[in-house]
Amino acid sequence: MMRMLKGISPVCLLVVCSFIAQVFPLSSTVYPMSRKEHVEVPENYGGSLPLYLKKVNLAVDGQANIQLVGNEEGLFGIEPESGILYVTRPLDREKQAFYTLQVIAKDEDEQPVSDPVTITITVKDENDNMPVLTEEVFSGILSKGTKQGTSFVHVSAIDLDDPSTPNANLQYKILTQTPRQPSENMFEINSRTGAVFLSAEGSSLLNSSEVSNYQLIVQVKDLGNQSLGYRALATVEITIVENTWIAPSPVLLQENLNVTYPKIISQVRWNSREVHYSLKKNFPQGLFSIDPAGNIYVTQELDRESQAEYEIQVFAENQDGMLYSDPLLLLLTVLDENDNMPVFTQDVYQVAIEENTAKGSEIITVKAEDIDDPNTNNAKIVYEILSQKPQASTGFSFHIGNETGIVTLQDSALNASAVKQYHLLVLVADLVGHEGGLNSTCTVFITILDVNDNPPVFSQTKYGPFPFPEDTEVGTLITTITATDEDEEKRFKSIVFAVESGNEDRTFRIVNEPPNGTVSIWLEQELDYETVQEYLLIVSARNEEKLVGKELDASSTATVHILVKDVNEAPVLTKKKYEVSILENVEPGTLLLTVKAADPDIFNAPSLSYSLRNDTLNWFSIDEYSGEVKVMKVLDRETVKDIYLMQVVVQDKASPSMTVSTDIVIHILDVNDNPPYLVGDYSASYLCTPQREKQSIIISAFDQDGAENSIPFSFSLANDPTHQRNWRINIINDTHAYLIMGISWLEPKLHLVPIILKDSGIPSQTQHVHLPVTICLCTTEGQCMQEVGRMEGRPTVLSAVSIIVGTIGAIGIFLLIIFVHLSLLGANKKKTNKACDMMPLQSTA
Repeated sequence: MMRMLKGISPVCLLVVCSFIAQVFPLSSTVYPMSRKEHVEVPENYGGSLPLYLKKVNLAVDGQANIQLVGNEEGLFGIEPESGILYVTRPLDREKQAFYTLQVIAKDEDEQPVSDPVTITITVKDENDNMPVLTEEVFSGILSKGTKQGTSFVHVSAIDLDDPSTPNANLQYKILTQTPRQPSENMFEINSRTGAVFLSAEGSSLLNSSEVSNYQLIVQVKDLGNQSLGYRALATVEITIVENTWIAPSPVLLQENLNVTYPKIISQVRWNSREVHYSLKKNFPQGLFSIDPAGNIYVTQELDRESQAEYEIQVFAENQDGMLYSDPLLLLLTVLDENDNMPVFTQDVYQVAIEENTAKGSEIITVKAEDIDDPNTNNAKIVYEILSQKPQASTGFSFHIGNETGIVTLQDSALNASAVKQYHLLVLVADLVGHEGGLNSTCTVFITILDVNDNPPVFSQTKYGPFPFPEDTEVGTLITTITATDEDEEKRFKSIVFAVESGNEDRTFRIVNEPPNGTVSIWLEQELDYETVQEYLLIVSARNEEKLVGKELDASSTATVHILVKDVNEAPVLTKKKYEVSILENVEPGTLLLTVKAADPDIFNAPSLSYSLRNDTLNWFSIDEYSGEVKVMKVLDRETVKDIYLMQVVVQDKASPSMTVSTDIVIHILDVNDNPPYLVGDYSASYLCTPQREKQSIIISAFDQDGAENSIPFSFSLANDPTHQRNWRINIINDTHAYLIMGISWLEPKLHLVPIILKDSGIPSQTQHVHLPVTICLCTTEGQCMQEVGRMEGRPTVLSAVSIIVGTIGAIGIFLLIIFVHLSLLGANKKKTNKACDMMPLQSTA
C-alpha cells in the first residue's frame, strides 16, 4: 500500500480523500430543517378521483404514523407507505381558494420523529362564472354643456371568478345607440370602468340637437380582450336636459349676524344623477358648505375684521372626480357694524423733556386704531385730553390735536424742581356726532428733566509725586483720584476721565468708574528708567452729557506726577529666538551663528558671558565673550531627525543671578550619505512553477536620508543574462516594486535574486542585495508543496548510523585497552617469577 501511495502527488491524495468522504458519509442521522412546499390544483376537476398531488418526502427511520393537520373537511389524504398526498373530490375556488396542511410523522408514543412539512394548496381558477349586472336598467341625466370625456352614468357588473386572472377581467362596449341622430357615435364607454361619457363629436353636437332621450345597449364580457368568454347586456336610458349651471348673484352678508346656523346664502344646480358638489378657495375649512342639492351655507357668524370678502369656487364633479363644466364663482361681501372700539397702540406713553423746552414743541404722538370699515364713521376717531395732574393755574400745560394725536407744550415756564412729572388722561372715540360711539383712554406720563449746567471739579489739581521702581509689575495700581459734580440728576453726575497728555506711549491705563466719580491709574507697560525717569499725566474730567450754559475750567483738570526709580536689570538679547540651517557634512570649526546681548543698565559697564545649555550631543561650542557658536563635531541628520534644539544662556557677571536665555533651532540639512535597503520579511514568500497569473512578490525599500535624497527608488536586476532572463521587476510606486518570474518554469528551490537598489540623491547611493526567493510546485489552490524536513528532536538516518558506529567504535577501543592492559600484567608477572627463581635463598639465621 505504501509503495502505491509513494508515487501519488499530494493534490491527488486530497481529491481521493474528498471522494471517499462523499461516497462513505458519516452514519449519524441528521433530520432536514422544517420546510414549506406548494402545490396547485385546478378547480372543478372532472377526472378520476382521488387526484394525486405530490409525494411528500419525510426523513423517517423505520415505521412512523403519518398525520395530516388542517384536513378538517376530509378533502385530502396521504398514503402512509409512499407519502403521496391526494385530494378526494373536486374543489371550488369561489368557496375556498387556499388550503394549508401540515404533514407530521410520529412514533408509537405520538412523538415527532422528523420536522413537519407545511404544504400550501392553491385552487386554480377557471372561468365558471358569468358577469352579473348590478342593475336591470341604468339611467342617467346628461346636461347640455357637459365636458367631453366626463362620465355621467356608470354601467357596472360583478364576476365571482379570480380578479387576478382574465376570468374576471370585464370589458364594456356600446353595441347600439337609439336614436342615431345627430350622429351614431354620440357616446363612448370606458372599457375597463363602464363609465359612459360624451364623445368629442357628441360634445360638439349635443347643444344643437333636438333629441331629448337616448337608449344604449352595452355589452359586458369577461376574459378581457379575448374573443371567448361570458357576456351580458345592459340597457342605459339617457335623458338630455338644459344647462342650469349658472353663476349665482353676489351675496352681501352682515357681520355678527344673529341667526340660526348653518344659513343658506345661495344655490347652484347641475342636472345629473351622478353629481357631487364641492367648494374651494380662500376661506377657513368648514366656514362654508354645500349639500347634495346644491344649497350653499355659511356655518357661523362672519367677522369683517378677519376677512371682508370671500371668493368661493363651486365645483360639480362626477363620481370619478371629473368636472362636468368649469367651476362657478360666488362673491360674498361682509358688511361692517360698529363692533370695535378704537384702541391705543399703547396703554401707557412715557416721554421726558428738558425744563428749557420751547413752547409749541411737539412732545409725543399718541396713536389709536379702529379695525372697523375705514370707509364708514365706525372707524373715524378723534382725540381729547380729559385731565392733567397736577393741574396748572392757567389750565392744561399741554394740547393734543383732535385728529392727529400730537401732544404739544403750551406752558413756557417748566420748572423741574417744582414739578418733575405730569400725568395726562387722553380719550379717543369713534362715530363722531352719533350716539352709541365707542371709546377708550390711555395715560401719558411726561417727565421734566433737569439740564447739565455744572461741570465736574477735582478735589485738588496736583497728585504725587509717586515713586515706583522700574521693575514694578505690570497691573500695579498707581493711584486713584476723584472729582465731584453739583448737578442733581445722576446722569449729569456721571463723569468720564481721560489722559490728555503724558501717556502717549500708553505706559498707563485708566479705569473709569463714572457713577462714583473716580478714576484708577494702572501700570499697563513695563517701566524703563534708562528711557524715562518721570511722567506728568494731565487728566481731564467731563460729564457724559453735554454741558449746557457753561464751559470746562481749570478745576476740571489735574496733574499726576510719577517718578521711576532705577533697578539693576538682566541682560537683553537682540533676538528672542535664533533659527539657522546647516548641512550635516559641514567641517568642524565652521561658524554657525553669533548671539548678541546687551546690558540695559546705562550706568553699568557691560560685562556679559555666554554659555550653551541642552547641547546633549556636544556638537557645538560658544565663545564665552563674543557669543560665536561653532560646529565642533561631524553632524548626523539621521540621529536628530532634521532639527537640533539647544539654548544660549547670557549672564551678567556683575550680578550672576541676572541671566537671560534664547532658543537656537538648528535645521540640519540632509546629505545623501545612506544607501537604500530592503525592508520586510520575505522568508514566507514564494512563487509557483509553472508560472501562474498575477503571482508576484512585493518588495519595499527604505532610505534613512530625507525625501530629496531618497525616493523615488530605482529597482533593477544585476547585469547578468541568466538573471535578466529568469526575473522581471515592475515598479509600483516610489518605494515598492513587483518581483515576478521572467519565464514560465524555474527549478523548484531557493533562488538568490541579485537586486540593485538606487536612491534619487545627487550623487546617488547604490545597494546590492541578494533576495532569497523560494520557487516551488503548488497545489491547485496555489499552496506551496515542500519536502517534509525532519521533526525537531528526531534523529535522521545518517545521524542514527553515526551514533551506532560511534558507539560500537568506542566499545571496541575500550575492549582493546582492557586486553592490552591484561597482556602487560601477564608479562610482568612472568618476569617477576623468573627473577625469583634466580635469586639465592637467604639464611634465616
